[in-house]
Amino acid sequence: MTETGQGKAPGTAPAVRVRGLWKRFGEQTAVAGIDLELPAGRFIGLVGPNGAGKTTTLSMVTGLLRPDEGSVEVAGHDVWRDPAAVKARIGVLPEGLRMFERLSGRELLGYTGRLRGIPGPETDRRADRLLDVLGLADAQHKLVVDYSTGMRKKTGLAAALLHNPEVLFLDEPFEGVDPVSAQTIRAVLERYTASGATVVFSSHVMELVESLCDWVAVLAAGTIRAHGTLDEVRGGAPSLQEAFLRLVGAEGRLDDSHLDWLGGGAR
Repeated sequence: MTETGQGKAPGTAPAVRVRGLWKRFGEQTAVAGIDLELPAGRFIGLVGPNGAGKTTTLSMVTGLLRPDEGSVEVAGHDVWRDPAAVKARIGVLPEGLRMFERLSGRELLGYTGRLRGIPGPETDRRADRLLDVLGLADAQHKLVVDYSTGMRKKTGLAAALLHNPEVLFLDEPFEGVDPVSAQTIRAVLERYTASGATVVFSSHVMELVESLCDWVAVLAAGTIRAHGTLDEVRGGAPSLQEAFLRLVGAEGRLDDSHLDWLGGGAR
């Protein structure tokens, strides 16, 4: 396992560079001095247990939350000094995405594309293709308020991809999504990274990360415990799950004797 990671080719600028990132909420420290470089052109997993600081970190990296200390560069641009340049180069699907619910899915994509300065005909062409590929064509004229969780996630992904960003950030994109929708999202993301773009997504489901990602950063208690390629982070462990449990100090946490009253009809 590596503490530095070798995820990018020599001379290739990282997709994301984080230096000394801190965020506190009152007396609670959510992110404690993160230093991290995420390689370009990779499918990257940011993994950690609940409360590890994943959402807070992604919110700061994408300009949704201002850090107390530290700096973030995305595609070579400082997130806080040059926000317009960064926002033009990224797509974001945050957890608990809020949408204009009285618009239809098609209207939402049309609005999003035009807001980003994409000409109307080109916006409509891209929206047609995204709606078709994501299995939303039949529901494109329904109001977003009537969409299921999976349909909302796919619509949010379409909006995030509409302007063809260099880096796509996804916070728990498969949470609450049915298997069919999850497979559709997965296929779109794999095609997107195959074109040379970068995907950064957070999750606490190790099996999903292991099947999708080729580069991983492990976050726990607001700090980076390890990062690098899958093999580097596994460090000889048979699975990412086992390596993850060791890294976050969760191995052997459950002592069965503590639950000796469960099962067997005991009262």
